[in-house]
Amino acid sequence: MDCRLTHAQRASNRYSHCCSTRMAAVSPTEYSILSYLMIKSLHVITGIATISGFVLRGYWMMVQSDKLQLKITRIAPHIIDTLFLLSGITMVSMLHLNAFTTPWLLAKFTGLIAYIVLGTFAIKRGQTLQIRIVAFVGALALFAYIVGVALTKTPASWLALLAG
Repeated sequence: MDCRLTHAQRASNRYSHCCSTRMAAVSPTEYSILSYLMIKSLHVITGIATISGFVLRGYWMMVQSDKLQLKITRIAPHIIDTLFLLSGITMVSMLHLNAFTTPWLLAKFTGLIAYIVLGTFAIKRGQTLQIRIVAFVGALALFAYIVGVALTKTPASWLALLAG
């Protein structure tokens, strides 16, 4: 059986039996689902990397480590956070959601802005160590709130689980 197919033949799914041991035919819907799952996985992975890096930088801030001044420490968070944000925006686009009319998305974006503001005060803009630590704890609480909103799909976040 000849396994050289045209693009139109592959798209029609009539020849999915051909070369089935090498690659199964994927419908457009399945392709969309796989694309979404890949973007969601990237979002979760970069979210874990974001909060892990923030916790590490927060620890270095509290012990007043020189590691906060390393070039990688100053650049890597921006790259990771950009991927995190872009993957989130991509998922919103793929799902055809509007952040301004979807309450839980609006809560996530509002929480994100507050997290960024507190995070900058925690790592570099806070004038005293006490202000930085308070901002750090507040930023961690906001990140936990954002995760709760993402999982429960409600602005009530983790409180929604208590309400049942």
